[in-house]
Amino acid sequence: MALYLGLMTGTSLDGLDIALLDIAPSSPDHERIRFIDGLDLPLPETLRTRLWQLMHCDEACFADLAAAEQALAELAASAVTRLLTRQQLSADDIAAIGSHGQTIEHRPYGFSDRPCHTPYTLQLDNPSLLAELCGIPVVADFRRRDLAAGGQAAPLAPAFHAALFSQPDQWHGLLNLGGIANLTLLPPQDSTADVIGFDTGPANCLLDAWHARHRGTAVDQDGQWAASGKVIPDLLERLLSADYFRRPLPKSTGREDFHLDWLAQHLTGDESPADVQATLLSLTVESIVQALEQTGVSLAALTPCGGGARNGALLTQLEQRLAQGEQATPLVSCADMGWNADLLEASAFAWLAARRVLERPGNLPSVTGASGPRVLGGLYAR
Repeated sequence: MALYLGLMTGTSLDGLDIALLDIAPSSPDHERIRFIDGLDLPLPETLRTRLWQLMHCDEACFADLAAAEQALAELAASAVTRLLTRQQLSADDIAAIGSHGQTIEHRPYGFSDRPCHTPYTLQLDNPSLLAELCGIPVVADFRRRDLAAGGQAAPLAPAFHAALFSQPDQWHGLLNLGGIANLTLLPPQDSTADVIGFDTGPANCLLDAWHARHRGTAVDQDGQWAASGKVIPDLLERLLSADYFRRPLPKSTGREDFHLDWLAQHLTGDESPADVQATLLSLTVESIVQALEQTGVSLAALTPCGGGARNGALLTQLEQRLAQGEQATPLVSCADMGWNADLLEASAFAWLAARRVLERPGNLPSVTGASGPRVLGGLYAR
């Protein structure tokens, strides 16, 4: 038995997820993967606010970055201790921790309006401190090796999805509804087709931000506020005209493209806040449906995961839209696939840590556009 921990805080800033997996090689390039346990811990409000400010400021102070890194590492270490205690395990029982870190900015295209167009992606993390606090080796900085190889550095989870969910004779889809929505389309196991994966656009990031501005809390529980409003067709059309939706694959995005200032550029000021929320929910749904249509792939089923998988209004509308095509695509829950929807992404980084320890590639060039498979992440000894 080889035990790995995965840590993830996503663009939605709703919490820190930690997953414990048993991962062992089963062939030269495949592993046996078993989920054991996991936790979803809310971010302390002070840390959440600090991260939000860093993600939206024009210029960051090094001291603020360092303080946020330390607070995040200390929270991660406390989550590790809590999970190990619950499982009656010690640090010596864990082969490695895979720490994604908090994405502060993701610019795989660089800045077109600045003299330097260097692509970059920045995840706030302190793996050295985490290794020191936990006494466990840490694998971190997963994304920049793919970027160095000419890739988007995102999404990385499709490689894990392929290891878990590929079906013998049909295409199956995974839809991660975090701050940003991303799709993984898995070809049949005996097919020569490549895995397809990319960010479709906003999921929770705009919904949460608009709800926080007008309702005072970060989450529209079950999409109830959105369901109380009416979609504004002209606004939806303007939002769907964003350049990102027309970009060819491979592609990835983040809060840098979809934020409240971007939304404000499309508002007249006369809209009801509830109607805007309803329109933002439809933006998530329509951008996903359009992205699926653009791939030309017919899915046997689509499995939602991430925080948005708990948004009943979103899933209902998505299911209705997917039923309108030539071939209806049913939604199949992550639980029905034998996995925890909330902890799937944290589990992916436990698996990526194992791939690093085993010196096996963790990226999919067909997804990120990298020039080839690469072993991802730096290893920080205990």
